[in-house]
Amino acid sequence: MLRIGLAGAGMVSRHHLIAWRAQSHRAQVVAIADPSDAAAATRAEEFGIPRRYPDTAAMLEAEGLDALDIASPRETHVAIVEAATGRGIPTLCQKPLAPSLAEAESLVARVAGRARLMVHENWRFRPYYRDMRAWIAEGRIGTPRQALATLLTAGMLPSLDGARPALTRQPFMRDLDRMLVAEVLIHHLDTLRFLLGPLVVEAATLGRTCPELRGEDRATIAMTGPDSLAAVLIGNMSVAGVAPTQTDDVTIIGDKGTMRLAGDLMTWNGEGQDERRYDLAACYQGSYDAVIAHFLDRLADGAPFETSPADNLETLRLVEDCYARATPS
Repeated sequence: MLRIGLAGAGMVSRHHLIAWRAQSHRAQVVAIADPSDAAAATRAEEFGIPRRYPDTAAMLEAEGLDALDIASPRETHVAIVEAATGRGIPTLCQKPLAPSLAEAESLVARVAGRARLMVHENWRFRPYYRDMRAWIAEGRIGTPRQALATLLTAGMLPSLDGARPALTRQPFMRDLDRMLVAEVLIHHLDTLRFLLGPLVVEAATLGRTCPELRGEDRATIAMTGPDSLAAVLIGNMSVAGVAPTQTDDVTIIGDKGTMRLAGDLMTWNGEGQDERRYDLAACYQGSYDAVIAHFLDRLADGAPFETSPADNLETLRLVEDCYARATPS
């Protein structure tokens, strides 16, 4: 039975802990660390975690951990990864590895060879994206030629009570200098890489509608890929008339057919037809479940992590290029 430590007791930690609970036959979270004892106590009580600590360093010192799961804010990742890998502890770190590409590249170079490290990039592990990739591999649409992915929400618009739903759920977004691309669309950039192969950012326009944000809440990103592929990613969290929650819409057009994911429905039209419906809530938690199962599987068999540091650096390069090539919108 592997002894797991969890760094971070914020909103996302609950999804991590549900996923760890599903792996209780081979791993147990024995300790949690967070500067907020109240937050740590809430998680510890809900999930039966026996010990809690005010910081990760204290947890690493006191516990004989077999692995560490990092679900703390991005600005803490570098120090925690270094501390854990310095002790030879295999580590799973929430995206991104670091606040910037340069910091992530430096971190990866410093910790190489110390301990196994995987990035928790769960979006691509959602069942519909795994199915979409399988359909592409089966040749259902032939060679992908065009792709359009959109994320449109009203999360940054005030609701009837004046609150902005996205900021109620994740208040830290308010103070991010780099918000939509670095915090949200990073998932979509990674997923498009997973589906389509290497991508290059050709142009990006970024802008802000919500006055309570420091960073951007809208973006249009144009990319190119293999076989003259053209891909566009559009995101906007201040869209009137849509839901405040995030729902993806992805269309991939090949020379033999088309696939589209629209909410809970994925369709294929080409030499044949197919469609599948998904329970979106189950898919959301299921992506966390799949990441943690993958982490444990690869620790057991020694095979490479799908979302290795090297792989994740490619996604971070796309994020960095979006900001480097950005024009106002």
